[in-house]
Amino acid sequence: MQNLPKGSPKLINAWAFYDWANSVYSLVIATAVFPIYYESVTSSNDGIVNFLGTTFHNTTLLSYSLSFSFLIVAFLSPILSGIADYSGNKKSFMKFFCYLGSISVISLFFFKGTDTIWIGIFATILASIGFWGSIVFYNSYLPEIAFPEQHDRVSAKGFMFGYTGSVLLLAFNLAMVLQPDWFGITDPTLPARISFLSVGIWWMGFAQVSFYFLPSNINNKTPRTNLIFKGVKELKVVLLSLKKLTSLKQFLTAFFLYSTGVQTIILLLGVFVKKELGIETSKLIIIILLINIVAVFGAFLFSRISENIGNIKTLKLTIAIWGLICFSIYTIDKQSPFLDVKVYLVGTSIGMVLGAIQSLSRSTYSKLLPETEDHTTYFSFFDVTEKLAIVLGTFVFGFVGALTNSMRNSIFILAVFFLLGYIVLSFMKKIEVNK
Repeated sequence: MQNLPKGSPKLINAWAFYDWANSVYSLVIATAVFPIYYESVTSSNDGIVNFLGTTFHNTTLLSYSLSFSFLIVAFLSPILSGIADYSGNKKSFMKFFCYLGSISVISLFFFKGTDTIWIGIFATILASIGFWGSIVFYNSYLPEIAFPEQHDRVSAKGFMFGYTGSVLLLAFNLAMVLQPDWFGITDPTLPARISFLSVGIWWMGFAQVSFYFLPSNINNKTPRTNLIFKGVKELKVVLLSLKKLTSLKQFLTAFFLYSTGVQTIILLLGVFVKKELGIETSKLIIIILLINIVAVFGAFLFSRISENIGNIKTLKLTIAIWGLICFSIYTIDKQSPFLDVKVYLVGTSIGMVLGAIQSLSRSTYSKLLPETEDHTTYFSFFDVTEKLAIVLGTFVFGFVGALTNSMRNSIFILAVFFLLGYIVLSFMKKIEVNK
């Protein structure tokens, strides 16, 4: 087929469509349906489960499995990215991780309870590796399919596609989970398991649009042998160059700090709202839907704001709002008047800045990159930074909660990370886009 020119609407839409394809994993598997299903089918025996001959509490086992998957991605992605940049076959790597993730999600259909928990855990690990692994290669396409002045809008478009698609599929899945009789379903585990099946098929199927239009080997590289050695050498070159790129180092530092807060809130807000505030599951699901719907508009709004005041100032604005959100959550307790209204307002606020800070972070990093053919390797450092932020954030959240016997204090501590990220960004200059 004819290669689409850089900056063409068709190419940009094809790239953004991968967000439509894969974001259903983030919402249905990582956030909404799977955690609730996992808890329900492993809650017998006081939540104690046996995995590979060792006993765990069910939530501890799930937490360990996710942490392990993040560490695997953090270790592998820079090396694989170096190989992809040297060989020019990033699309092949993106396909591999996409299929690994989607097939693993499909296999969750066979996870029916504690007897098959090994399927649930292994599939969870592989699905997480597949999702986050493919994102590295997907993100690295941004400077290759769009010009710098387009990055904010294009990055926002991806997240807008993703939030819209995931909400549509989640709405269908929730209809099955909450009203199984509408579909003639009597097996209580079947609605959730069909949801997992639908996510895998959706992810794999819609990804074909992106795979068809995204370019292969855009720099016409012709690798020969020693791919691993050459890939590691490519990684070393990028790592050394980072030492000279002051703005990029500053941004990665700020990104690490505020991502510690953002990602921890995304992952653990449901636990906080359910256990600390006593919000019932049906209302929690409404909050999750609300966050994702509002995030579509937030990504669009802040991409336009950044065009007028610049990326750094816009990021600082979103970080300040995140800090206020942390303080607001800290002040809410079970006895608060109008508790439901306050929680919905917090959910709306999170949605407004969630898509914004994610899309702006991606586009800002893209604009800071030097003239290079090693986009995948550079973006692997972006990805590793985010994974390490998740590890630190979840650890701090759990540690402070255990130390003070209150998750509200954990939320308050996260505000410190937003403050530090804001301070680091304050030392950065305005980004020039006319490279």
